[in-house]
Amino acid sequence: MEFHHIGIPTALERPKENHMADAKLFVTNPDDSVARIEWLRFEEGSPLPDLLKTEAHIAYLVDDVDAAMAGKELLMEPFEPGPGTRVGFVIEDGMPIEFMSVAKG
Repeated sequence: MEFHHIGIPTALERPKENHMADAKLFVTNPDDSVARIEWLRFEEGSPLPDLLKTEAHIAYLVDDVDAAMAGKELLMEPFEPGPGTRVGFVIEDGMPIEFMSVAKG
């Protein structure tokens, strides 16, 4: 397990936001941040869990998202936000934790 980024909800519009229309979410790329920050700006009516909208999350790169999530309190089932990337969210001590895998190649 390797640290990948910290996701922080914000109400401020940021440069280079990507819009995820189905999630009603604007998100920045942590690769653009020296501190590995992913800013998350939610639109009204976003279907994502309230915990993601109100609390920061830590994301870890793992080999197997399902194995990393096994036995933990589920926040969001694994899904593919883009080609070759798979993510899922759990709750640990009341905080969201993201596990993500990226296809090599």
